[in-house]
Amino acid sequence: MDVGARIRELRKARGLTTRQLAEMTNISQPVISRLETNTRSADVSYIEIICNALDISLADFFAADRSDMNPELQQLLETAKKLTPEQREAVRKMLETMNNG
Repeated sequence: MDVGARIRELRKARGLTTRQLAEMTNISQPVISRLETNTRSADVSYIEIICNALDISLADFFAADRSDMNPELQQLLETAKKLTPEQREAVRKMLETMNNG
């Protein structure tokens, strides 16, 4: 897995700049940039801090590669993960209605 690309993917899916992610994590912006370009090794502590800031688990971070997924769909998926089961079902029904209309 390309850890730097994954950090960049998650950051961009949330519409964040490297500076904004740096502010959220208390990791300097140059370090965030080096992590994303793999010019600095991302140890587990950095990944955990970034995951906490992005409100995802380490398991989500290392989940199957979604690089082929459009960023808007990725953001929709990440938002849906935060919904209750009832809310997800309501959204699913709404989307189904929109697709059939």
